[in-house]
Amino acid sequence: MDALERDFYEERRRKWRRSAFWRGFFIAILILILIGVGLSFLGVDTTRDHVARFRVSGFIGDDFRRDQLLKELAKADSAKAVIVRINSPGGTTAGAEALFESLRSISEEKPVVAVLGEVAASGGYVAAIGSDHIVSRGNTLTGSIGVIMEYPDLTGVLDRFGIEMETLRSSPLKAEPSPLRETNPEARALNEAMIADSYDWFRGLVGERRSLSGTALDEAANGAVYTGRIALELGLVDEIGGEAEALTWLESRDDGLAGLPVVNWAVEEDVPLVTSILTRIASTGGILGEISLLQGAKLYSIGP
Repeated sequence: MDALERDFYEERRRKWRRSAFWRGFFIAILILILIGVGLSFLGVDTTRDHVARFRVSGFIGDDFRRDQLLKELAKADSAKAVIVRINSPGGTTAGAEALFESLRSISEEKPVVAVLGEVAASGGYVAAIGSDHIVSRGNTLTGSIGVIMEYPDLTGVLDRFGIEMETLRSSPLKAEPSPLRETNPEARALNEAMIADSYDWFRGLVGERRSLSGTALDEAANGAVYTGRIALELGLVDEIGGEAEALTWLESRDDGLAGLPVVNWAVEEDVPLVTSILTRIASTGGILGEISLLQGAKLYSIGP
């Protein structure tokens, strides 16, 4: 066999190996899709008795579909209890209020336990006290019981570049605050009053739900962030642990909850079919399940 023939056959082998790799790759994807389609048809069996798991993560805002799902969860006879897993730095006061009320409505029908993740602060803690029992990791960041309003002041930048803003408005309080002008004293006083009102609401919830008052409440609700261990000492959480401890607490409330499967309840997202199928496959467990739970870069700053 001369050099030309050897090169010819070697090139054929390389092409065959490349094509074999891609055939195997696409066959594997096809198998995963077929498995996913089967799972999608089977769905999650929420008709059997189970413990529901609902996740609260990221920014907490107003969410109609979330509130509707929690309303359905409250009415679902097969969901005998609820675990709320919280990993959130907070959000808007109105969004946190709506979530709190939804969780309290569920609690009227069945026991609710919160499991705190890396962060459950401010609005995330509002969600936590919507439950009947709070389980926190020792190093969870929680607390941050307070309200904040922030906005930039660009007046110095405008002055530097010689830019002036002309504003016509019906009153000095309209469209305040604005980064384009200094906040007038009357508007500042009004904003401070709104913050104080929302803080009184938040502080009152903590006092009511955690049975705190006086100095104990003052110390817990001073806006500071605490680790789970310190939060336990302050009475903001009930025990240190994770989902296993949450299940143990639920079973202590009702022996009938022992051994029930834990089923995820989640708002259906508008995602492409293939993405939905692969997500469903990942959520079944194993290494794909672990990968699906990764959240990328972590948010460590504590929001309002």
